[in-house]
Amino acid sequence: MRNYLSLSIMSLFLFLTVLVACQKEPVEPNYGTVQLKFDNVVGSQELNLDNTTYTNGSGEPFVVTRLDYFVSNIKLKKADGSEYVVPQDSSYFLVSERSAASQTVSLRNIPAGDYTGITFVVGVDSLRNTMGIDKRTGALDPAGTASGMYWDWNSGYIFLKLEGTSTATQADATGKQNFTYHIGLFGGYQSRTINNLKTIQLPFEATPARVTADRTTGIQLKADVMKIFNGVKPLSIAKTPMIMVSALSADVAANYATMFSISNVQAD
Repeated sequence: MRNYLSLSIMSLFLFLTVLVACQKEPVEPNYGTVQLKFDNVVGSQELNLDNTTYTNGSGEPFVVTRLDYFVSNIKLKKADGSEYVVPQDSSYFLVSERSAASQTVSLRNIPAGDYTGITFVVGVDSLRNTMGIDKRTGALDPAGTASGMYWDWNSGYIFLKLEGTSTATQADATGKQNFTYHIGLFGGYQSRTINNLKTIQLPFEATPARVTADRTTGIQLKADVMKIFNGVKPLSIAKTPMIMVSALSADVAANYATMFSISNVQAD
């Protein structure tokens, strides 16, 4: 009887030990996918390349022929105030109006939970700008996806490229009335430059984005090209039909920092 009692006590002790040990082991979170959809617009109108005329705050008509911009360093704010940082190697995207596929960005392996906002950078950060070409692949490949979005002569990425035509400009040597805004500059590598990197912080307001295991949660963002003209630094095409590496590039960057907003969040 005594042996049986001792055996029972020992078995209970082992069971409790295993139970406590199991409780101390971290619980692996479930993961889902967050899909960001960028909707490029001009004021209250959809952006249509090549064939739609819009009018900016200076009363100047314009047609957009190209819109491309980099989105990088994405973070998702959790309901408890902490942040989930998307691994940097998986956090560079080039959004192009000519490519419908590029306007949908999929973030995979996002821990399940409620998220209340998103932060991202328009542009390519200084660290990645100065890394070797082997670290600049995918959306950052100057010979591939990023072709036309990299200054070989200035060793840096173009963060946003807006091109078009406008009757407000003087005709060039070919008779075309073009405007061109190519905005880059990350603060400089060997010498100081303007820093046109812009961090965008957007709350989801009253509706959190709920990420659940093995599901896709959609977040729709609106990018308003009109803000580039009518933002904090009003821009006249007639006065400045071309802006690249100049002090005026900071004005354009200040404007495109205001062009993004949240238009829809999939709650669950």
